[in-house]
Amino acid sequence: MTAPPRRSAWPATTVAAHAVLAFLTVIVLVGAWYLGAAWWQVLAAAGAAVLLHAGAVAAARRPWAGYAIGALAMLVLVLTPSPGWSLNLLPSAVCFPFALWRLTGLVPVRSSVPALAVAALGIVLNEVVGWARLPADPLWIRLIEGGLLTLVVGGVWLAALLVRRRREAARRAEDERLAAALAGERAGIRRDLHDVIAHTVTVMVARIEAAAVTTADAATRRELGDIAETGRDAHQGLRAMLATLGPPAGGPPAMGAAGAASRAGSRPGQAPISLDVLPDLVASAASPLHAVTLAEAGERRPLSLSAEVAAVRTVQEGVTNALRHLEPPVAVSVSLRWSPAEVVVEVRDDGGGALRGARGQGTGLMGIEERVRTAGGTLSIDDGDDGWVLRARLPTKEGA
Repeated sequence: MTAPPRRSAWPATTVAAHAVLAFLTVIVLVGAWYLGAAWWQVLAAAGAAVLLHAGAVAAARRPWAGYAIGALAMLVLVLTPSPGWSLNLLPSAVCFPFALWRLTGLVPVRSSVPALAVAALGIVLNEVVGWARLPADPLWIRLIEGGLLTLVVGGVWLAALLVRRRREAARRAEDERLAAALAGERAGIRRDLHDVIAHTVTVMVARIEAAAVTTADAATRRELGDIAETGRDAHQGLRAMLATLGPPAGGPPAMGAAGAASRAGSRPGQAPISLDVLPDLVASAASPLHAVTLAEAGERRPLSLSAEVAAVRTVQEGVTNALRHLEPPVAVSVSLRWSPAEVVVEVRDDGGGALRGARGQGTGLMGIEERVRTAGGTLSIDDGDDGWVLRARLPTKEGA
C-alpha cells in the first residue's frame, strides 16, 4: 500500500553530530581558558558556538535566517582575540558550511551565489585579522589557510548544487513516471467504461428496437422509436466524452501487471463484475499461511456500475498488496458495511511477519483512487499500529 515513510523531525545522526561538536567545543574552550584566554573571550566564543548550532538547525526550515545567524557567529569568532590561535577553528564552526549546504539546496541557485560571496568575504576578513594580530607570521601561512578555507566553502557549495540537481532530476523522472501511470490508468478506465457502458447501451437500444418492430400499436411503436433514438444519441455522446480521456479504444494503455489484472471481468460479451465475485476472490487468495476472510454487515443496497466495480477492485488491490508486501503468516480481513447512503469497503491486514521492503507509491492504488473518485467516493490509506487499512467509501444509488 502507499503511504509516505515516517521521518523524524530530528534524525539521530544530526543530533549525534551536534552533540559531538558541542562536546569538542567545550573541551577547546576550557583549554583556551587554561592557556590564558580572558573570561569574556571564552564567553563570546561559547555564545558564537551556540549561535552556530542554532543557525544550522534553523537553516532546515528558514535557510536565509539560519545562514545569517551562522555568518554572524563566525564574525564574532573572527573578531574575538585569543592567545596564539583563531577562535574560528572551533569544532562548532563546522555548522557554518552545513548552513551553506542547506541554503544552497533549498533556495534558487542564483540566490545562493550571494551566500557564497559572504563566505568568501568572511575568509578574506579572517586572514586580514589574523595577519594584523600576528604580523610576524609569513604571508604564505595566511595564503595557505585562506586557500584551504576557500576550498572547503567552495566544495560544499558545489557539492550541494550537484546533489540538488540530481534530486531535481530524480523528482522530474518520478513525476513523469506517475503522470504516465495516471494517463495509462485513465485510458484503462476509459476502455472499461466503453466496454461496459457502451455495450450495455447498445444492447438496450437493440432490444427497444426489437420491441418496436414486434408491437402492433402505432403509438407505442413511435414512442419506442424515440427512446431508441435517444439511446443512440446518448451512445454517441458517451463516445465523444470518452475520447477526451485517452487514446482510441484500440490502443493499449500504459499499465503494469496489476493494471492489466484489474481489467479482467469487463470485456465485451462478458458479464460485468459485481460484488458476487468477492467470496471467490477472497477464497482464491487464502492459503495455509494467508488467512483471508470476508464479512458483510447491514442490508445490501444497489450500487451504480462504477461503484460496484470500484468496490471489487478495491478489495482485489488491498488483498494483493497485503500478500505482496508482507511476509507470511498474514491475516487479511475484508469487510463491507452497508448503510442507506453508502457502503464502506475495508481491507485490513495485521502487518504479517515482516515488511518486504518499503511500500511506495505504485500505479495500482492510483488506479483504485481514480476508480473510486469516478464513482463519487473517497479512498483512504492508514498505517495503524498493527497493519495497514485500505478503506473506500462509495455511495449507494439511494445516497447518490
